[in-house]
Amino acid sequence: MISFITRLQSRAHFTMKGAHRANGEAFVGTNARRRIQTRQRLAILIGFFLAGYLAIGARLVQYGISDPTQSASIGSGDAVASRPNIIDRNGLLLATDLNMVSLYAEPRRIVDADEVVEKLAMVVPNLDWSETHRRLRSDSAFQWLRRQLTPKQQSDILALGLPGIGFRPEKRRIYPGGATASHIVGHVNVDNQGLAGMERYLDQQGLADLRAAGLTNDIRLEPVKLSIDLRVQNIVREVAAKAMADYQAEAAGAVILDVDTGEVLAMASVPDYDPNAPSRKLADGSIDKEYEKGWFNRISNATFEMGSTFKSFTLAMGLDEGKINLTSVVDASRPIRMGGFTIRDFKGKNRPLSIPEVFQYSSNIGTAAVADMVGIEGHQQFLTRLGLLSKMETEMPGVATPTQPKTWKKINSVTISFGHGVATTPLQTAVAAAALMNGGFLVPPTFLPRSRDEAQALAIRVLKEKTSADMRYLYDWNGQKGSGRNAQVEGFHVGGKTGTADKVINGRYAKNINFNAFVAAFPMEKPRYIVLSIIDAPRTGENGGRTAASTAAPMIKAIIGRVAPLLGVEPHFGELSREMPLVDY
Repeated sequence: MISFITRLQSRAHFTMKGAHRANGEAFVGTNARRRIQTRQRLAILIGFFLAGYLAIGARLVQYGISDPTQSASIGSGDAVASRPNIIDRNGLLLATDLNMVSLYAEPRRIVDADEVVEKLAMVVPNLDWSETHRRLRSDSAFQWLRRQLTPKQQSDILALGLPGIGFRPEKRRIYPGGATASHIVGHVNVDNQGLAGMERYLDQQGLADLRAAGLTNDIRLEPVKLSIDLRVQNIVREVAAKAMADYQAEAAGAVILDVDTGEVLAMASVPDYDPNAPSRKLADGSIDKEYEKGWFNRISNATFEMGSTFKSFTLAMGLDEGKINLTSVVDASRPIRMGGFTIRDFKGKNRPLSIPEVFQYSSNIGTAAVADMVGIEGHQQFLTRLGLLSKMETEMPGVATPTQPKTWKKINSVTISFGHGVATTPLQTAVAAAALMNGGFLVPPTFLPRSRDEAQALAIRVLKEKTSADMRYLYDWNGQKGSGRNAQVEGFHVGGKTGTADKVINGRYAKNINFNAFVAAFPMEKPRYIVLSIIDAPRTGENGGRTAASTAAPMIKAIIGRVAPLLGVEPHFGELSREMPLVDY
């Protein structure tokens, strides 16, 4: 009973007015006081929550009405710029863009860098953990993590739900033919900017300016057609690669040129590279420098002493200047001694030779005699007129500049007459040889389609028509009776001239290392194409020989035998009627 009364008292709400309390204070019960405090605390807490929600709402409204903040590095500038497709003369695809995405991070928004690296490593192959972790922990607003991911990789990363990780659409340049035409087409960097070949040429022609102005983003550009025939290009590269392997050479290459239009139909230089992966990393992470040597294009970007192929130009010079004709005879019975040097013939006949025999037996002595008839100044002027001493003008970037003596002396003229002392590019040699075959017109080479009318507007006459006819005769003669026999293809009547030059090593001629070339024309009844092959430092050749007749000439045979039908050249068997002078030897 007592405990019951106590509980009632503790719950009661009453006011006691003591008769003896002068101030008349009110006494409030314990529970009533607690209720008042609870209400006060709830009001304060609700106030805090309301203030927080109001602040968040205001911030969201601010984000909603303001422009999105974006790092300059991930703006809509260069990396999404489109490039035009590159196609061959028949419309076959050489280069195109594919839509890709690249992965980036905003380090300030990364919650747990270790977790992000660990999860990304499950999706992104060969991810550098330490470097990625360093980027994620940096104080910057933006960091690239991996460029050009596949759609599957993007999907897998999105499924990870990582905050502070984003994607940006980009373009990736794809070369379906791989290394087939790498030196012609070239390649781009990760930002789709042309670095070599025709890719770089396109940037130089205004594509880079359009890109900078943002006018190429997501715009389909008209394809750029090249002069090359991808079918022919593939054959030329195959033959060059096989010759390099079979003859144990440092390098090899070849080019096919239309003699009337100057169009380059094929050009290959091996070793080469895959433009889809222009650089290659080794296991230790370093760049494979040997692989990158394949960037070097020996046909247009390098100069060589072209050896006896230059005898074509020396004899053409003598014919054009009227110093000799096809019935002329020069004395090649003894070596020439000049300035401390002795000039001999390789397997010389040690007798007077007719001009066709000088060409057939590749006589250094006979060729030097013709150069001496013309004189030093006339010799230099003639080679300059043929474009062999100045930098070649064409679309291909990085064309090498020929070298020649600062001052021409008689000994220089003599050695240059048979291809030593002047270094020029193989492509220039082919262009000059085309002038010997097409009636005497020098037509600048091009890697873009060109009609005969357009070529004629650019052509410069450098030889008389009669000189060109005589040179066609000499090429045909050598193709049947001389060093060109190893390049002969039954039915297609190949003519040409070999060139075996001692290679210059550290400023000195190496007697046991050759640079070999063969310049050919076909079909000789009316030449349409020049084919020039080179092979650098072969250790062996057909039947164990190392000269151009055993290495470069068989390359020509293999090329013409396969490409002639593709180029529309019909085989002809039997005797041909030639409009050429007949000479009794």
